[in-house]
Amino acid sequence: MEGYKTIEGRATAEIEAKKSRFIGQLAHVDSEEEALAFLEEIKAANRMARHNVYAYIIRAEDGGMPRVRYSDDGEPQKTAGMPTLQVLQGAELTNVVCVVTRYFGGTLLGTGGLVRAYTQATQEAVQTATIAVISSCVDIEVTIPYTLHDQLAHIAAAAGAKTVDTSYTSEVTVRLRMLNGTQEPLLQKLRELCRGQECFSVTEPFDASF
Repeated sequence: MEGYKTIEGRATAEIEAKKSRFIGQLAHVDSEEEALAFLEEIKAANRMARHNVYAYIIRAEDGGMPRVRYSDDGEPQKTAGMPTLQVLQGAELTNVVCVVTRYFGGTLLGTGGLVRAYTQATQEAVQTATIAVISSCVDIEVTIPYTLHDQLAHIAAAAGAKTVDTSYTSEVTVRLRMLNGTQEPLLQKLRELCRGQECFSVTEPFDASF
């Protein structure tokens, strides 16, 4: 499966335009329900705000078109929700929601001013976020004698595997992570290393940062 970009956790940024405050808040979400729950959370925390504009992009599990929604929340049409969405699309993010809260400062910004303010608030929130690439991965758990640990480390590094965890008991157990579809050469090397013994297990594919 091709990887996709999203953010880790949440991110916030604030700008001011003619005394209006624009607070951009991003969150990683895995469903439309989570996106709407985040929107309600922001609304509840900002009851005195004039507007809570939002946009979200949710990845389709079947690889189809993503679920995309936005709202101007009372701002003039296409001056708020659409610019917010366009920043997310321009950053190639998915499974993400952005809510931009506006506290009105008493001065009208005009359509161009609104577009710039909502765009900037979203851009700055994206810039503060930690970007992650999510891919289809597998974990390989290998249990070997201590004498083979260095060889395993060399084989894993050469195959492009990342070490997720290592535990030391009477033997060494190492959990490796790889992109799904790239593991077979490593598995062959492990069979050779363990001389045909079943020294490893492989998980079902799952989505993870890699």
